[in-house]
Amino acid sequence: MHCASLPLCFFTPFGGISGSSSNMRILGIDPGLQTTGFGLLDAEGAELRYVASGTITTTHLDRGDLPARLKVLFDGICEVVQRYQPDVSAVEIVFVNVNPQATLLLGQARGACLTSLVSCQLQVAEYTALQMKKAVAGYGKAGKAEVQEMVKRLLKLPGLPGKDAADALGLAITHAHVAPAMARLDAASPLARRSTAMFKQGRSY
Repeated sequence: MHCASLPLCFFTPFGGISGSSSNMRILGIDPGLQTTGFGLLDAEGAELRYVASGTITTTHLDRGDLPARLKVLFDGICEVVQRYQPDVSAVEIVFVNVNPQATLLLGQARGACLTSLVSCQLQVAEYTALQMKKAVAGYGKAGKAEVQEMVKRLLKLPGLPGKDAADALGLAITHAHVAPAMARLDAASPLARRSTAMFKQGRSY
């Protein structure tokens, strides 16, 4: 695995557990061209344990230098994977918004994140923001502050995580909730897998 040095990544870890034995360590990624949030937790059955969270930023680079900014995201995620050794990853699915240019840039940032995860040999699951908010806060229209507060409660954090890190942790929590059902689907018939995937509107690779 070929990764850049740590100065390329601007981590803001919360100060959690590292290296504990677990059934599954999940890395959540909230993609963004300026700031990409990451969050890691260990899932042991129904118990969730916070590991670390933070951000990878590109604001120190020229806004017009898109290739350099995408490289920071790619290398930063690679650095996170090397440091924390997750077993699986969860990434937010991006939809088109009212600003096509912003959507295009976000899509390219998300592509850099996905490519980095796959290059590190990680399985990738994808969830919509609606799915994440339902899993974490109980309803799909929850605001950023509500997601932050619920992530804090669910992971028993001493303080609120940042917005980007909270969304990333929310994606990891979502996968922890969904993963057992996905494992059962793997043993189901192809028809059952297709029907359930269409209902959930999520993806797993």
